Amino acid sequence: MAVQSKSNEIRITRMYDAPVKAVWDAWTDPKQVAQWWGPRGFTITTHSKDLRAGGTWVYTMHGPDGTDWPNKTLYHVVEKHSKLVYDHGGNDDRPPMFRVTVLFSEVDGKTKMEMSMALPTPEAAEETRQIIKKHSGNSTWDRLAEYLEKESTGKEAFVINRTFDAPLATMYEMWTNPEHFTKWLPPTGFDMKFIRCDIRPGGSGFYVMTGPGGMKMYGKVNYQKIEKPDHLVYTQVFCDENEKISRHPMAPTWPETMLTDVRLTPEGPDQTRVTITWEPFGTKEEIETFIKGRAGMTQGWTGSFDKLAAFLGRTS
Repeated sequence: MAVQSKSNEIRITRMYDAPVKAVWDAWTDPKQVAQWWGPRGFTITTHSKDLRAGGTWVYTMHGPDGTDWPNKTLYHVVEKHSKLVYDHGGNDDRPPMFRVTVLFSEVDGKTKMEMSMALPTPEAAEETRQIIKKHSGNSTWDRLAEYLEKESTGKEAFVINRTFDAPLATMYEMWTNPEHFTKWLPPTGFDMKFIRCDIRPGGSGFYVMTGPGGMKMYGKVNYQKIEKPDHLVYTQVFCDENEKISRHPMAPTWPETMLTDVRLTPEGPDQTRVTITWEPFGTKEEIETFIKGRAGMTQGWTGSFDKLAAFLGRTS
């Protein structure tokens, strides 16, 4: 069960399929951190890094609109492979925004990352939550998952997380009852209907999405793993109305087959975190299209998750 956050704290928990040393190194090696630090579309330049209590990490974050954000991180605690405590968001001209505590622990060969951001007041915490949401700040930790996956297996992946105010059993129902997930899963502006649906290991589904102007997109789903109450795995392809495999109608070089892994993790009696991992299968050109499309995937899933949050509000 997750620890209830204090009113002036923002807490984030993630599980990474990598050893603690690999996650620690990704955090502390400037060459590695440059591959994932910041929301999607952002890059960083490290000017200096002195990883010790009393040391600093001086870097500039570059926004997708060309804005530069100078940062100076001041470390208070550095316990190798275990704990970091630092002040974030300050520089020589302004005080830090908040103090961060990050704990790294090994769980069944994976790494549990527990982060808390302590702000001066509850109002400051809420304002920071809105800033994080506006800039898709939590995609930073999804980018870390993608980086670790690439370093470990060589595979490209897309990862996105979202925590919902609903118990685990309800979230499982949202993913396995077609009457529910067709209400929130399709992209904004589209309606979804299953022509055939058999949600079980080895089962399949055939659906149609209808969009603006009556545009129709057909797709097939093959369910590989259904583990109640917290894990689903399925593949997905585009097809025509006769179930013959076709290409994405608006992106002809999109990968032919996508593997979707859905994991549901309780974060308290009435909260569940959803972790989506997409893995593409296709040609080199198709994989490149996938890599370049991560920002759009984030936008698409964010829209679906917003609809799911609203749907949960109506069905609770």
